[in-house]
Amino acid sequence: MLRIAVCDDEKTMAEDNKAILETALKELGVAAEITTYTDSTNLLYDISEDNFHYDLLLSDIEMPEISGMELAEKIKPFLPEIRIIFITSHIEYAIDAFELSIFRYVPKADIEKRLSAAIKDAVSLINLEADKSYTIQAKGRFEKIPLKDILFIERDGKNAAINTSDGVSKVRKSLQAVFDELASEEFIFIDRGYIVNLIHIMQIKNSTAVLKDGTVLPISRSHLQTVKEQINSYWGNMI
Repeated sequence: MLRIAVCDDEKTMAEDNKAILETALKELGVAAEITTYTDSTNLLYDISEDNFHYDLLLSDIEMPEISGMELAEKIKPFLPEIRIIFITSHIEYAIDAFELSIFRYVPKADIEKRLSAAIKDAVSLINLEADKSYTIQAKGRFEKIPLKDILFIERDGKNAAINTSDGVSKVRKSLQAVFDELASEEFIFIDRGYIVNLIHIMQIKNSTAVLKDGTVLPISRSHLQTVKEQINSYWGNMI
């Protein structure tokens, strides 16, 4: 079951957004536990101090105490995989979307149409990523690695080393062979020796890819423009 938080300092707006959320989930046939907040500090406390887990957050940006942008930045270390949908009157905030990995921005002026579609896309992606995995055979056993857990894959001699937050698994295959078997748009070559999972990239800086866990990987000059285009394309539906 999904866990979803709705945060808006205006109680009426929070309830309206929750109603749109419930309708969208019903149409998808997805069960979820929904918690509504009218104080962003309470949400931050629940996540950072009480270890509340949420898969999706619907949040206003312009809020007292802690703004939506500040909230997203503060909760990411605790919930790195959370999908965030911002509801705002100020689309100029979208320039910060890439660094914070915001899933989508919904303008308040078009909320009835856009919010439902954003919710359905986010839930579908969450469910898809939860189900997708890559299976390898190592030392006489099979190991299933969820695609969402793969940070990057690097060439290690004749092996492909699959790096996750839990460690490294090696498979005796070329990077190209692993890439073809993954068959997922989230994975891109950034160098002849590296494949990276787009969902873990925080930013492109000085011809490097900076991942959410702090890992910095080189992007070859020949791949740099293509990498930027692929990232822009992948995140292009946020707004």
